Amino acid sequence: MTDMSRTSASFQRFMTDAPAHKAAWFQAVQGLGTASTLDVKTQSLIYIAILAALRLESGIGFHVMEAKARGASRDDIISAVLTGLPAAGNGVIGALGPALDAFDGARSRSRPRPEAAGIDVPAY
Repeated sequence: MTDMSRTSASFQRFMTDAPAHKAAWFQAVQGLGTASTLDVKTQSLIYIAILAALRLESGIGFHVMEAKARGASRDDIISAVLTGLPAAGNGVIGALGPALDAFDGARSRSRPRPEAAGIDVPAY
């Protein structure tokens, strides 16, 4: 199993304080994975691309480590994060640092997101 310390504090709290919902969530996730005709590595890379496009960086580290365990290379991770660039805009770039930090084993080397500093990042 992947290191759960890479999950966000909110998700860890969800798993601790809402065990029935956690069980239902994991059952749904497992069922969706089983229903998919995609191999697990491809599913993992697509999930990373979706997280990047939605700017949900808190889950990136965990899912990068899942993808790595399923055979994804560092270049696969870069490609997955940047897949949404034409459709979702340059906001996906914000996920690149956390994704590579997770892949490389760093804890939090990436710079803060521009939005956190009050800089507007257009979504082309």
